Amino acid sequence: MKIPLIILGSLVVLILILITVNFPNPQSPKAEINGHVFSLFLARTSQEQEIGLAKFNKIDKNQGMLFIFQKSDYYSFWMKNMRFPIDIIFINKDKVVDIFQRVPVSKSDNPPTYTTHEKADQVLEINSGLSNEYKIKVGSEVKINL
Repeated sequence: MKIPLIILGSLVVLILILITVNFPNPQSPKAEINGHVFSLFLARTSQEQEIGLAKFNKIDKNQGMLFIFQKSDYYSFWMKNMRFPIDIIFINKDKVVDIFQRVPVSKSDNPPTYTTHEKADQVLEINSGLSNEYKIKVGSEVKINL
């Protein structure tokens, strides 16, 4: 059975798109905290920020999503449509200012929100429990390489 070239080409393109969308490449943005490096997915637009990590079933241990804001403020996050628990790390001027650990998945249409107690200009979401495992605390330095 021969597969027409156009179908085979389309499958190759689709596979490449899926790989690119789901896995940051080695040149992708990175965050380093306490010697631990995370490859980052970026959420810059309001639509990307609203969806966040909810578009994934899971992420690898060395991955995270960085939310970048135009100004420091008291930002709120929710777990709407999330499929796995996370740690939410609020950052201001390259320092951790607040952390919500082991934030559970919510099945509610109106999930609770998690609002920083200090102004933040970036937020890093990582897998649940890693902030404790890597001893990430308020005051920890964060090195972002975009």
